[in-house]
Amino acid sequence: MGHKSPYPEEFRKEADALYRAAGGKRTYAADPGITAAYVRTWVRKENESQALPERREAGGSPAEELAGSRAENTRLLKAEKEWQPERELLRRAAACFAREVK
Repeated sequence: MGHKSPYPEEFRKEADALYRAAGGKRTYAADPGITAAYVRTWVRKENESQALPERREAGGSPAEELAGSRAENTRLLKAEKEWQPERELLRRAAACFAREVK
């Protein structure tokens, strides 16, 4: 059996949240005085614990997961085609307003 961590569970969860807020930068680990290895381990365990319920809910085989991913990708590509013209219109309008302000 492993040894008990010197850091309480609440501290580890807070460190994980801070690591994610920092964009996963390794420099965060030096901030509270803990090693980067500890933080990476905590983040990996948190990722695994969050992924397990999703996998249980999906309950599918790898082929079903792949089909679901492809369907999601298709949906996202379609949505992107819808918002790209809107974005371009807004970009041009912002440029026009910026010229008027000068």
